[in-house]
Amino acid sequence: MFVRTILAMSLGCLFAGTAFATATTAEQPLKPKVVTNTAVEDPINPLAIGSASSAQDTQITPQEQQDLNKASQTLQNLQQSEDNTADIGTAPASAAVATSSATAPTSPAAKASWTLDGLNNASWFDNIGKGQFPVYARTQVMLNNSHASPGAIDGTSGKNTLKALATFQQMNGLQPTGTLTKQTWDALVAKQGNRPAFVEYTITDADLKGPYAPSIPHDYALQAKMKGLYYTRVTEMLGEKFHMDEDFLKKLNPKATFKKAGEKIIVTNIRNELPEDIHLIVAHKGAKQLYLFNSRNQMIASFPATIGSSDTPSPEGTYKVTGVAPNPWYSYSPSNFVQGKNLKPLSLPPGPNGPVGNIWIGLSKKSFGIHGTPNPSAISKTASHGCIRLTNWDANDLGKKVRSGVTVKFLQ
Repeated sequence: MFVRTILAMSLGCLFAGTAFATATTAEQPLKPKVVTNTAVEDPINPLAIGSASSAQDTQITPQEQQDLNKASQTLQNLQQSEDNTADIGTAPASAAVATSSATAPTSPAAKASWTLDGLNNASWFDNIGKGQFPVYARTQVMLNNSHASPGAIDGTSGKNTLKALATFQQMNGLQPTGTLTKQTWDALVAKQGNRPAFVEYTITDADLKGPYAPSIPHDYALQAKMKGLYYTRVTEMLGEKFHMDEDFLKKLNPKATFKKAGEKIIVTNIRNELPEDIHLIVAHKGAKQLYLFNSRNQMIASFPATIGSSDTPSPEGTYKVTGVAPNPWYSYSPSNFVQGKNLKPLSLPPGPNGPVGNIWIGLSKKSFGIHGTPNPSAISKTASHGCIRLTNWDANDLGKKVRSGVTVKFLQ
């Protein structure tokens, strides 16, 4: 019982004394403190704990404030430049006027296929329009590899792809419209180099072994009795491993059983690392994006994010990263919110299907953090309990490179 009590402590409390005392100094640890075998809370009512954490308000140096102001202006300009009503692949008006009927989108789209060669040879064409096309699948992989995450790769145009395109354009000196122009396509291809966007992967015995859970019950009381909140099937695991929407993985491999070692499937050829110099993180609530800046105030990466909701808003202001907890236990407390009929505190075991995914990046505001999710394809499309929710793979990428003392700013 004593061990469970310790596990039920809030991560915010555990982190309060780590790295925070040095937050305003020039020298910071290269990597944040890693806390293991601990529990985290995902609060439902951030206003209820605001007064409790007021004594720990983050101190920001004049230089950090100047960097914040520059980053905020960059993002304000970015938001004003994006065309949120555009078909993602539509060429600019000037180019569209010059397009003849011979280059109608049906011709290139019809020639493209969902085979390995078709995906890797998919090319840009005028007025692609909205939909699910191999050209978008290749685009999403190239965006991912350029640190402009489109979230779960599904080959479909949409807001997450538009935001990723706008970030890529911003980072590479192009007009950040979010439109897949020929100039943007050429820049993506140049960045990707000779590396194919999709590759053949052989399913292994380890892939099939798991561990896997038969299912994940909705009720937290039942989850608390499980050994781990594991993946429930091979396709779910492979989808997260390759940053893919699970249904899209199945679409690319209609004949695969996903039950045999040695079976070959088509998957993305993605990166799993971020730049080292993460100096500032901005959580933009309106854009539903998390932006990373380096010490030279250059945007270096972005992720689609779920940041609070109208009923459970995320905090306002500026905070610091205080630590990282991989595979955390999740501490449920009915004083924060009531799930089902659960009126007693519960400790939920670790796993990718846990409420905070398989990683927690703590902030200097008690019980708030950046974390993963059991539903990657819903990122930026649903609400959270006030924290910053990313796909498990994006959260893990960030957790590997972020360091204690990095500033996190919430913007409207």
